[in-house]
Amino acid sequence: MNKFLTILVVFVLILAGVVYVFWQRNAYSKEELKLEMFGPSQAEVGSQVEYVVKFKNNGDFRLESPNLIFEAPDFSIKDGALYTKESLDSTKLGGDIYPGEERSFSFKVDLVGKEGDTKIAKASLTYQPKNLSVRYESDTTFTTIIKDVPIDFSFDLPSQIETDKNFNFHVNYSSNANWLLTNLRITVDYPTGFEFIDSVPKPIDKTEWDIPVLNNGTAGSVDITGQLSGDIGDAKVFRARIGMWMDGQYMELKDIEKGVQINKPSVQLNEQINGSTNYTAKPGDWLHYQITYKNVSDSDQYNLVMINKLDGDLFDLTSIKSDTGSFQSGDSSIIFDGSKNSSLQYLPTMGQGTVEFWVKLKDNAAITKPEIINHVAIGAAREDFTTRVSAKIDFTQKAYYNDEIFGNTGPFPPKVGQATTYTVTWLLKNYFSAASGVKIVATLPANVQWSGNMFPNNATSSLTYDNSARQITWDLGTLSVGQGVLNEPPNISFQLGLTPNSDQAGTKAPLVSQALVQGIDASDSSSLNISAPALDTGTLSDQNMTDSLGIVTN
Repeated sequence: MNKFLTILVVFVLILAGVVYVFWQRNAYSKEELKLEMFGPSQAEVGSQVEYVVKFKNNGDFRLESPNLIFEAPDFSIKDGALYTKESLDSTKLGGDIYPGEERSFSFKVDLVGKEGDTKIAKASLTYQPKNLSVRYESDTTFTTIIKDVPIDFSFDLPSQIETDKNFNFHVNYSSNANWLLTNLRITVDYPTGFEFIDSVPKPIDKTEWDIPVLNNGTAGSVDITGQLSGDIGDAKVFRARIGMWMDGQYMELKDIEKGVQINKPSVQLNEQINGSTNYTAKPGDWLHYQITYKNVSDSDQYNLVMINKLDGDLFDLTSIKSDTGSFQSGDSSIIFDGSKNSSLQYLPTMGQGTVEFWVKLKDNAAITKPEIINHVAIGAAREDFTTRVSAKIDFTQKAYYNDEIFGNTGPFPPKVGQATTYTVTWLLKNYFSAASGVKIVATLPANVQWSGNMFPNNATSSLTYDNSARQITWDLGTLSVGQGVLNEPPNISFQLGLTPNSDQAGTKAPLVSQALVQGIDASDSSSLNISAPALDTGTLSDQNMTDSLGIVTN
């Protein structure tokens, strides 16, 4: 009996211990830790968003070794790089969390995404209640909706297109963001039957274009030429997307689409400039436009109006001339109707007519588009005639004594038998068309020495001097469209030393020969030959230069 009682007592004690341990392990509920996150319910792309993570210990246990992990929404940016998560250990959190204690922590990120995207931020807190060996975890989330993408993105695309005929359309973009947009990419999805012909700027693979930088308030476009084939009445859909590359990942920002219908041609249009259907224009040219139209429909047409809209900063719109067209000085449109053109008043089936006008191109303009376009519309017919503009390069060669690049030395004015150093600067600006194989060459007189000093310092690989031929060569390779017009112009400076001889006393001593620019115009493969005059001691560009400062003295 005693033995049985002993066993019973032991069993009860063991059972009590188990119950105690079980109670102890479950006496704490993670519901006693209140974890919350606060933030904006809506946000503009690129704007800074602040998430506040707040927690409070509502239990009776001290919570030890807390660790907080904040997970940012996908494609969040912090300090210019992708930001995914952040972990705050016990030290950063301020140590153990005592009963009744409340703390909050802030996380700021820039959100990137598409309009309407749902962005979810997450937070989790792990901790260990005092006297318990089990770690608990509480978590929470907060959702922000992308309400606005401050980028305007649109198609400029006709609603009707004639089959198997060249046409132009544009994908326009601009930024209203108060932050700099970089590493953008535009992708265009063409409908079946579309054939890509060309674009400005050039694409990566006929469907994609990179936009390295887009500043606030600036705009641009991708201008595409192609053909669309299909049956009359077919509907075709063009789609385009614009997005951003970040740390090797692509995030789409906006997408657009527009439908067109293949239409039967009613009027056939052809254009000649200066008697050519494939004319390459040059800055300063007078252009004689002749637009021929032919009724290819099954019925006669009456009271037609033709509009020619000139597109390009190079046009001098004040120079337009036409005997049968109407226009206003400075306006880009020339309108022809039946009042002065009888064939527009009545155009029978297979009948045709011609209108003409003249316009001059500016000699110079700070533009980078290597083409001019005439958008012609007559009835339902539309045609965009694009004309290439040949390369135009501005090149200057200047010399200085007083400059801040090298700090020239020696007598000024120069003196017989004594060395004086000068700085020569070459500067290029390229308009309208790319150029390849671009080189600049010049030679030095016998008593002018090449010092080897040049600026910028990284130009040593492209600027060389042949001592035996006494020839300087600047090998630039390819000049892109607009280089030096809308960005920093290609320029280089080098130092020369002149030691005048006795025969040069009382004269202006030569410093460097005429400089010649050679290259190939990418628009028509023609040769470029541009020059800048030779320089002597009397043709310096110093601000206070006088004739006497250029005369060699004894």
